[in-house]
Amino acid sequence: HGRVPPSTASAPAEARELREQEALASAALSLPLLRAVFSRSPDLAATLSLPPASFRSASPLETPAHFQDLLASLGPTIASLFFSRGASKDAGAGGWVGFLRGFNSCCARARASLPLALLLRVYAAACADAGAPCGVQFRPDEDGGGDEEGGKVVGELAPGEIAVLLSMCWVMAWSGLAPRVSGGEEGGKGEPVLLPDVSHLVLSALVSAGAVADDDGVWGWEVSSAGKGVSVQEFTSWVISTVPGLGNCLSRYVQDRFRSSEADPAKESSVSTGNTTFDTSDAYLLTRGRAWSISLSVRNTLSEKFLSASVIGMDTEDLLYRSSLHGKGLSRFWSCVEGYKGPALILISAFSKAGSDNVDAGRKWGLGVLTEDGFENKDTFYGSSGFLCATYPIFRMLLPSGKEKNIMYCHLHTQLKTYEATPKPLGLAFGGSIGNERIFIDEDFSKVTIRHHAVDKTYQHGSLIPNQGYLPVEASVLDFEVWGLGGQTTKRQQDIFKKREDIFSGQRRKIDLAAFGNWEDSPEKMMMDMVSDPNKARREER
Repeated sequence: HGRVPPSTASAPAEARELREQEALASAALSLPLLRAVFSRSPDLAATLSLPPASFRSASPLETPAHFQDLLASLGPTIASLFFSRGASKDAGAGGWVGFLRGFNSCCARARASLPLALLLRVYAAACADAGAPCGVQFRPDEDGGGDEEGGKVVGELAPGEIAVLLSMCWVMAWSGLAPRVSGGEEGGKGEPVLLPDVSHLVLSALVSAGAVADDDGVWGWEVSSAGKGVSVQEFTSWVISTVPGLGNCLSRYVQDRFRSSEADPAKESSVSTGNTTFDTSDAYLLTRGRAWSISLSVRNTLSEKFLSASVIGMDTEDLLYRSSLHGKGLSRFWSCVEGYKGPALILISAFSKAGSDNVDAGRKWGLGVLTEDGFENKDTFYGSSGFLCATYPIFRMLLPSGKEKNIMYCHLHTQLKTYEATPKPLGLAFGGSIGNERIFIDEDFSKVTIRHHAVDKTYQHGSLIPNQGYLPVEASVLDFEVWGLGGQTTKRQQDIFKKREDIFSGQRRKIDLAAFGNWEDSPEKMMMDMVSDPNKARREER
């Protein structure tokens, strides 16, 4: 009964490898789709190339002249690195196995550092093909293995190269979400696609590696003036800890290109360019660059929503509250977010007050809170999961530590005020404890207080603003935004809740005038008569 069937025991190694490669590949894409790409695409370089479009930068850092050449080299580079050996359509079954082997080498699940190493290898090879400067190189194993994993990427990335690499990764994501853009189908004759500002990510990588001091010159830092670079090892550590989603860019890009090559052009509708062709970076605190940063950091379903926002911008219907539009204050805030029971992103822009000892005065900075539990008016902390992040001038994401659940605090006075011997503070807070909150915004939304992470066991350690120090930092709030991330269903439920509350409020305000129609029979008149002449004899009518 324990004998292996003869057919399995005698199966050749090629058949076993075929089954293994097909099993791995089917976890990423369907085998019929892969077979169609293999049979109908004699030139994989064209299949893996970006759709034609031109790009321009949204940041003060201008796009280098070789950026377009780098993007043009992307498809041929991926095809030559992963699909060149044994992937010929004329090679029969061996060609199919080689094609699968190349697909799995860049798209199969792997440890965190390997996808990033492959991405850096593609970047280095594309730079060499485009004649662009590049400080990283792929060094094969000395034993001459030479396969996709047989070697390592070494060298150093200059600040400008980090910006180019990040912009290239965003374009790779853009190609899957907006395959047709203005000017794209005419060889770039229309409006160029606007690249998001990635300077906060570049600065984050440099600060993490110690190339730029966190407490000196962060605000005045410029990509063009920074000379010291980041080693591949330091860059890898920063990606894994801060933006782990960056390593998936290559795998996602290859799968998107394969899907688009087999899509029916007649059914493929033109995607609205949204914010991709004009600069709206100053319109909201949630810029496309910050949305992309958050999409690379979070590891849940919200990542796709932020990725889409980085390409076509956020839907303005998702904007629940904005202080410059709805007015400052906790009551104004609550009137806009009450009843919203879904994930939300809170963004705050502030500047440090003059005279502060541990923060440079007059420096503008931003931070955000991503909560998954909606909003409740209560005098205790609540919530199940949340994230803190620094958004400007440096990006940093602080995940939950798992030690405490003081995710969020939202307390304001209602119409029914009661006496409290020790009243709880009115305002918004995140992390820490009552009286020692990690972030606290007062009732008027005029002041925000940031405390050191030592008082907080809910979120991970780390500074939210540069040069934060150990003392509490008070700053003036410039702008405040809340974006609802629960979709149309959650927004519809909030609208129903608000309509129901409006009906109840109207009923509570309604006065029964009929009860006061006859003054002679009213209890109020009887009380007034008793006060005027308490000794007057009265007969109770029965």
